[in-house]
Amino acid sequence: MAQDLTVLVFDFPNGAFGPERTEALKTLAEDIAGQQGLLWKIWTEEPAAGRAGGVYLFETRAAAEAYHAMHARRLAARGVTDIEATYRGVNDALTRIDRGPIPAA
Repeated sequence: MAQDLTVLVFDFPNGAFGPERTEALKTLAEDIAGQQGLLWKIWTEEPAAGRAGGVYLFETRAAAEAYHAMHARRLAARGVTDIEATYRGVNDALTRIDRGPIPAA
């Protein structure tokens, strides 16, 4: 496993997708980019299922957990419920074979 790299996956109900979501969430994306320990985020959306979220890579499990707590509160304040979040470690050797964007050890 690479250092303490941690993947955090969020999935929740959402009503805005594509360009509408992009425009509405640019400021949020800029805020997320500055979060402590965040290496990158991939924004996800599935309009047919009415769900959206993201896949995040954090430097440490502690950073992922801190972000999770803050972001869950932020989503709840916007009325978002049914939030699913999962954590996973990273196997850096296999991820590198498949060109995964992780930092050098």
